[in-house]
This record gives sequence, structure tokens and C-alpha cells, in this order.
Amino acid sequence: MCSRPCSLFPATGGAPEPGSLQREAVYEWFVQALGPAQRLEFACGLLDLCNPLELRFLGSCLEDLARKDCHYLRDYESRANGLAGEMLADLGDPVIRSRLIVFLALLRSENRDVAGRLYRALLGGWDEEEREPGEELLLLFTMASLHPAFSFHQRVTLRERLERLHEALCERGRPEVSPMCSSCQPLRDRP
Repeated sequence: MCSRPCSLFPATGGAPEPGSLQREAVYEWFVQALGPAQRLEFACGLLDLCNPLELRFLGSCLEDLARKDCHYLRDYESRANGLAGEMLADLGDPVIRSRLIVFLALLRSENRDVAGRLYRALLGGWDEEEREPGEELLLLFTMASLHPAFSFHQRVTLRERLERLHEALCERGRPEVSPMCSSCQPLRDRP
């Protein structure tokens, strides 16, 4: 990868063609304009567009990038994939929400048992009427609705809850936290 900014589609005559995509602009938009939940949603959407060989190559790149934090995250990963006796019921508690985000990030894709416990904690630990949803909650439900450890039915249910959270944020006048709600823009249906 080159170190200087360059366009994805070479420009003719030194000036960019109308509509050409600029890498740096995309990178800046991705980092500065999107929140964590929207970044994950967008990245997973891009991965869905890749062919199997591209996915295998990207998987190798991701393994290499993740390897640098492997020793630091090893303890957390074993805790996330064991969840032995963890109390994860109250999503109103910011410590619990942060812990769930870490657990979802480190949950192995084949760990259906822990995914089931997390699913029950996510659906049972949030009262939509009592508490204001925030960006952490959007991130939690986005991660869970896209995570391969959850069954198809669980992901569909989590996606429905995520859509309700987006709508609640828009109704409360907070579209900046939820730029993808159905009243602002259609939320892509991806179980």
C-alpha cells in the first residue's frame, strides 16, 4: 500500500474525474463521520460483497492485525467464551455494557452456548420504556445482530430490537447517535 494519498480510480489529466472515489476521503468519513456501531455495520456490509478468496485473504490480514494484541486479550477472551457465573443482567449499568461489548468482540463464532446466554441478557436486561438508549447500546445490538455465534433467529430478533432503538433515538431527537433509523434513512435489513 502506498504511503501517499491516491485515488482508487486514476484521474486523467491531473484532475480528479467527476464522481471518482478518493481513498483518503473514504477513510476520513469512516473514522470521523461514523460511530462505532455504524463502522461495524459498514465493514460487515463490505465483507458481504467480497468473494471467498478475498475473504480468506482479508481473514489472514485480520489475524495478523489481531495477533499484536493477542497476549493482552487472551485472559478476556477466555472469560468471554466461558462466561462462568458472570452477572450480565442490567444493561443500564455502564460497566455491564462495556463488559458485554468486550465479550461480544472476543466471542468465538462457534460458541453458541455463550451466545445464547448473551442473547437472553441482551433481551432481558433492557427496559425500552425506562431508559434512554445510547451509542453503547446501539453498538451492543449491532455487534450481536451481526455476530456469527448467534443463530439466524437470534440475529433477526436482535436486529428488530436494534431497529426499535434507532427509531427511539430519532423520536427523541438524537439522529446524530442513530443516523440509520427508519425515519431518517432506511436501516438495511441484515439478519
